[in-house]
Amino acid sequence: MATVYQIHPETPQTRIVEQIKEDLKGGAVMLYPTDTVYAIGCDISSKSAIQRVRRIKQMSNDKPLTFLCPSLSDVATYAFVTDTAYRIMKRLIPGPYTFILPTTKLVPQIVMNPKRKTTGIRVPDHPVSLALLNALGNPIISTSAHVLDQDESAPISVEKNGHFSQAELFDHLEKLVDIIVDNGEEPRYVGSTILDLTRETPEIARQGIGWETAAAWLG
Repeated sequence: MATVYQIHPETPQTRIVEQIKEDLKGGAVMLYPTDTVYAIGCDISSKSAIQRVRRIKQMSNDKPLTFLCPSLSDVATYAFVTDTAYRIMKRLIPGPYTFILPTTKLVPQIVMNPKRKTTGIRVPDHPVSLALLNALGNPIISTSAHVLDQDESAPISVEKNGHFSQAELFDHLEKLVDIIVDNGEEPRYVGSTILDLTRETPEIARQGIGWETAAAWLG
């Protein structure tokens, strides 16, 4: 049974954040809120925890996992960022955007696409996610706990049908994860917009929250 941490949605309590940090460093898998949907995640440095995340989501090892960073400078530590990519990300982050980028050697093999050597990286605009990232000092894996469709090229429906309420989501996953971070808010049902920055001409690979803004910026 998962440990449930009740946390303030805007000013996360330092004591609780520190407790979660220690759990994550010990290899825990958590369910936690982001600025898009609730996510399943763990410390990117814990191989065993990442393997558990893949099993929970029934994801094959050749499918890359998205992870969160607290700032643009952190993104540049884990990915190769061109001048064009930098300008786009600087305009859009923090926010509900996932950027597909070529990885550096600091990204574990189990996280990236083994053929393309790419992965998805986000900088969330969310107090709880950012508090956990800053306390942990490592990126946090972030894979949707809601969206069952694994086709990242398909638009995400904004309809609630087929998705879980917060209570249903917690009930569904409480035996699969170690930690549930509850900020008292109902989960959202729309995922991030994915931008592929590995191409010569950047493009939107999936429409999610804020895709119109991204499309306008890309011209």
